[in-house]
Amino acid sequence: MLLDVHVHLFPPAVVERIEKYLAKDEFLAQICSSPRQKYASAEDLLAEMDKCGVDKAVISGFASSDQGLCREMNDYVLDAARSNPQKFMPMAVVYPLDPGMEKEIHRCHEAGAVGVGELFPWGQKFDLEGREAGKLASVCQERNLPLLLHINEIVGHYYAGKGDVSIKEAADFAAKYPELTLIYAHWGGGLLFYELMPELKEQLQNVYYDTAASPFLYHKNIYRVAREIGILHKVLFATDYPLLSPRRYLRELEGTGLTDHELEMIKGENAAKLFLASRRP
Repeated sequence: MLLDVHVHLFPPAVVERIEKYLAKDEFLAQICSSPRQKYASAEDLLAEMDKCGVDKAVISGFASSDQGLCREMNDYVLDAARSNPQKFMPMAVVYPLDPGMEKEIHRCHEAGAVGVGELFPWGQKFDLEGREAGKLASVCQERNLPLLLHINEIVGHYYAGKGDVSIKEAADFAAKYPELTLIYAHWGGGLLFYELMPELKEQLQNVYYDTAASPFLYHKNIYRVAREIGILHKVLFATDYPLLSPRRYLRELEGTGLTDHELEMIKGENAAKLFLASRRP
């Protein structure tokens, strides 16, 4: 199975009036103002999945500081998943500082959401040490919903959306909520390397790392490094589509020297276990 855990869809109705939203949300404007910005609909994703052999995708909208827009995003991905239940698993995006955050997670979970995210602590201006993040963690933990957070490396070149949330903040958040299943996007900003420390390996037991944007950030040897660290069972195939096509990742994976079994773990086995476990009883 090939299962992509990190895909963003934009409702066509939102794309048609995107300037309205960019004017209201500083972070969204930073991400989406480039003339090269790509937007994908459910139909675009289905065509790309068929082309690349992707069996399932975990889909979400794009989180912002406008809870109304988050809800519109959620409605779109929930509807897409209802129409394509064999292909899509939806996640909910929310604005953690909005008082209706818990209610929206509840609504989406009842409608079939399998997780929450991708959320952006820096872009949405919520502190991982703050009360709102704690409430978010508690709600996700109570509902057994994995929480996908954007964590990027804080060294290297700048790009739109690169924030300043440190790997220490990410590690501390995981330690504070040890029963919460976390997915840290973009290899957790490099947090995975610290699992060579026994105390961090223990602290990060419930943290998974997705590969979103990996070809832009790391040499393909990172997959072998993950094997040596002993965390290959926590690596999730993720493309950040439409940022990149799954084909780019698949080409890299085939050149890593991993065994067929190890490749299958990354491509879908790890994610299938994680998201099947998150299903509502």
